[in-house]
Amino acid sequence: MFVLELTYTAPLDRVDAAMADHVAWLEKGYATGLLIASGRKVPRDGGVILAAGTDRAAVEQLAAEDPFTVAGVCAYRITEFVATKTAPGLAEYREQPRS
Repeated sequence: MFVLELTYTAPLDRVDAAMADHVAWLEKGYATGLLIASGRKVPRDGGVILAAGTDRAAVEQLAAEDPFTVAGVCAYRITEFVATKTAPGLAEYREQPRS
């Protein structure tokens, strides 16, 4: 599983100008099952996305295709972790520790 932390690198008016395309991109990620959750950070200086799976290259490619990235309004920090415990509603995302 991955935590994608977005940090805005441009003024909010530029971020907002790319927001509709970013939301459409998120919807595609949810439709494929890769994305689990997303939202703004508080204070509003970026966002956080949870992504399922173990393919870091696929997650990096996804981040590169984000309209926020394309517009140059955010930077990504991607952290991979092994979700060995979850709330019951997220049981399908549990993973076994890797050797």
